[in-house]
Amino acid sequence: MARVSVFGLGYVGAVTAACLAHKGHEVVGVDVNPLKVEMMESGQAPVLEPRLKELIEEGHRSARLRATTDTHSAVLQSDVSFVCVGTPSLRNGCLDLNSVKRSCQDIGEALRSKKGFHTVVIRSTILPGTAMSVIIPAIEEASGKRSGIDFAVCSNPEFTREGCAVSDFLNPTITVLGADNYSHLDALRDLYRDAPGQIFETSLGEAEMVKYVCNAFHALKVTFANEIGSLCTQLNLDVRRVTEIFAADKKLNISKAYLDPGFAFGGSCLPKDLRALTHRAKQLDLDLPLLRAVLPSNKAHLDRAIEAVLETKCKKISVLGLSFKSGTDDLRESPSVQLIKRLLGEGCDVQVWDKDVSMGRLTGSNRQYIQEEIPHIGARLSTELEDVIAQAEVVVIGTDTIDNETLQAAIRPEQQVVDLRSSRHRCNFQGIPANAESSMNHTAAAVSQ
Repeated sequence: MARVSVFGLGYVGAVTAACLAHKGHEVVGVDVNPLKVEMMESGQAPVLEPRLKELIEEGHRSARLRATTDTHSAVLQSDVSFVCVGTPSLRNGCLDLNSVKRSCQDIGEALRSKKGFHTVVIRSTILPGTAMSVIIPAIEEASGKRSGIDFAVCSNPEFTREGCAVSDFLNPTITVLGADNYSHLDALRDLYRDAPGQIFETSLGEAEMVKYVCNAFHALKVTFANEIGSLCTQLNLDVRRVTEIFAADKKLNISKAYLDPGFAFGGSCLPKDLRALTHRAKQLDLDLPLLRAVLPSNKAHLDRAIEAVLETKCKKISVLGLSFKSGTDDLRESPSVQLIKRLLGEGCDVQVWDKDVSMGRLTGSNRQYIQEEIPHIGARLSTELEDVIAQAEVVVIGTDTIDNETLQAAIRPEQQVVDLRSSRHRCNFQGIPANAESSMNHTAAAVSQ
C-alpha cells in the first residue's frame, strides 16, 4: 500500500484519487477550493462523473480516501504527490502554468521539513520540457533540495475521457511512466503493478509529448471524418457506408501503417488523388482546410529535409535512394527527385545510388521519364554504392534497401549524414559530427503505398 497525495480535485484529480484509493492505497486529496474538500471529506463527488460517487463513498467508508486544504500535512503524510491541476489556454494559445507552479512550490515548501525521498508525479498536461524548465526548478527553489537526490519528478499523463474516466483509469490501454532516471519510477511501478494494457517507461519529455500526440491525432481524426462526411453529402453519397468500408481495412487504414516518421510521401497515387479530391471540393464551393493542407504540409517537410542538407554548407552530396519509396523503380513525384533538383540548383555536386533504379535496367515510362524529365539526374546515377558514398562530404539516406551494417562500414567518421528513413530504420552512425546527427532529426517519412 502506498501513501499518495493528489493535488487538484477536478475531473482528473478526483478520479485519480478515488481510483487509487479503490485499488487499496491511502490517498489524501488536496485543493485550494474548500467546497471540493468538504464534499470529498463527506463522501461526495466534487465533479459529475459516472461511478465516481460510488468510489468516493467506498474510500470514505474505508478511511482510505480523505481531503484537505493543508498542502504541508498532505506532503508530509505521503510518499508520492500527483499534480493534477488545470493548465488552461491563455489568449495567445500558451498554457497557463500558474496552478502547476503554485502546486509545485507548495510541495517544495513542505519538503523543506520532510525527511526521506519524495516522488512528484505530473499528471497535468504540459508541453515537453516543462518538467525540466519549470517544475524541477520551482520545487528545488522552494525546498532547498536537489532533484534526483532528495526528490524525483516523474510524468504520468492521463488518458481519461470525461463521461468514462473511471473506466479509462481502471482499464487503460496504455500507461505511460516518464523519468530521466528510470530508478525514480519505482513508486509508480508499484502503483500500476496490476494495471492492464501496455506499460511504457520513457523519458520525461517523451512522456509529456505522448499526451499531445494522442490529442492532436484525435482532433485530426474528427476533422478528417467531418470533412469526408461533408464532401460525401455534397456528392449525395452515403457517408456511413463509405466510412464503414474505410474502417474495415485494419492493415492500412485503422492501424499503425503510415505513422512512422520519415521522409515526405510521393508516388503516383497520394499526391494525384489529394489534388483531385480538393479540386472537386473547390468546384462544389466546399472548404476542406484539412485535406487542402496535406500537400503543402508534405512540401514543407520536404523543404526541411533540403534545408538539413544545405545547413551542412557542404557541396559534395551523395543521395542514396531515388524512387518514391524503397523496393520500386517508380520515380513519379518522388521526393528524392525534388530534393536532388533543389540541391543541384544550389550548386551542389550530387551523386545518386538506388538499388532498384539504374539506366541499364529501366524500361518503359520510367526510362523515358529520366531521359526526358530529369536527364541531369540520370547522368549522376551509379550502380556502385561504395563509390557514391566515398565521393561525398554529406551522405543523404533516403532508402530502406541498405542495411545499417553496410552503411556503418561504408561511411567514414568525417562524413556527415542526413538520414531521411523512417525512424525504425535510422541508425546512430558512430563518429558522425554532432551537427549532422541533429539534422537527422529534422526529417520525417517515406511511406509504403
